[in-house]
Amino acid sequence: MRVVLFCHSLISDWNHGNAHFLRGVTSELQARGHSVTIFEPHNSWSLQNLIADHGAQTIHLFHEAYPHLRSVRYGDDLDLDRALDGADLVIVHEWNQPSLVEQIGNHRTRNGRYRLLFHDTHHRSVTDPDAMQRYNLDDYDGVLAFGNSVAERYRANGWGKRVWTWHEAADARRFFPREGGEPDGDLIWIGNWGDDERTAELQEFLMDPVRDLGLNARVHGVRYPPEGILALAQAGIEYAGWIANFEAPYAYSKFKVTLHIPRRPYLMALRGVPTIRVFEALACGIPLICAPWDDAENLFEPGADYLMARNGAEMTSLLRELLADRQFAAGLASHGRKTILNHHTCANRVDELIGIFQEMEQEPAAMPAAAVPIA
Repeated sequence: MRVVLFCHSLISDWNHGNAHFLRGVTSELQARGHSVTIFEPHNSWSLQNLIADHGAQTIHLFHEAYPHLRSVRYGDDLDLDRALDGADLVIVHEWNQPSLVEQIGNHRTRNGRYRLLFHDTHHRSVTDPDAMQRYNLDDYDGVLAFGNSVAERYRANGWGKRVWTWHEAADARRFFPREGGEPDGDLIWIGNWGDDERTAELQEFLMDPVRDLGLNARVHGVRYPPEGILALAQAGIEYAGWIANFEAPYAYSKFKVTLHIPRRPYLMALRGVPTIRVFEALACGIPLICAPWDDAENLFEPGADYLMARNGAEMTSLLRELLADRQFAAGLASHGRKTILNHHTCANRVDELIGIFQEMEQEPAAMPAAAVPIA
């Protein structure tokens, strides 16, 4: 099968979590013998910010980590006839420009017999529906939504002919426990600032407990304002800036526990949608404690895969207990990792994707417009 993907960026994961999943799914498709071509704009904001902050050598580091992954970087010269020639399945991510999304849909109607899907891994369907209205999905076979609540928004608004829930997952080839001796710190959190979407939550569930317990803690992420970095320092937390996602497993191995602190849209409107870092952390075998979120889709087993703190006081208590009882922590981490390996790897998601493709193939293919008989 020839698969073509249009994404915001394969190379850069600076404030761009979809790159994590894209790399894992592409690696799995390639391992199964499928041909995968990835297109990304030459001047994506994620890559521009990454280079501005850390230099062009970050591109070389990506290629060293993923020698089998390459993308075609395009500008105004994108030739869709050439790009989509011989494609069986085309997936277009929602961070592409609406004009490109529509152009690909038009191409499918005029020329293509491939299957065409739109992929949504963000909360804009809830937080910025006007922006999502700009996407013309009339010529798409359907939508891949990364949670049931997102899928329900698409159905309710009539966006797309069909909608499938297709959760994110961990790349088990990359995310697994690294052996490195005893951890040299207590707590690590990898996550971006998130504007005002979780400022209070970071204070309650991260900074206050770390300060009260006197933990050795580190935070990685981007877009932290000066006042955010100052707040971390006042809590005794090291702010270590951006970390390449492929380095995250090594970072997790140096600490005893990590956290999941969801942004407010995921609590208030996107019930049951975890971020991809939940899958990745559990895959790395590090104990996880979550700030409140509703696992409405029963992806995990709370209390067995991770612990849940309803407020800051509970977070402090659970951190104290988990760090004091290494056997308890090891059992929690082991159970969480088994759940990932059984249900939430990129291999699982590729199985689902192939099933969706086969489901679509059982239906009549759309005929190119020029070939539609005239009544």
